[in-house]
Amino acid sequence: MFRDLLAAAALATLALAAAGCNTVKGVGEDIKSVGRAGERAIN
Repeated sequence: MFRDLLAAAALATLALAAAGCNTVKGVGEDIKSVGRAGERAIN
C-alpha cells in the first residue's frame, strides 16, 4: 500500500517536473534558479 502511494507520488512529481521544464534550456534555467536560491539562503 505504502509503496503504491509512494510510486504514484513519484510519478506525479515527475510529470509536473517534465511539464515545467520541457526543453533543455528550461532545465538549465531551473538549475540556475536553484543555485541562486541556494546562494541567497547561504548569505
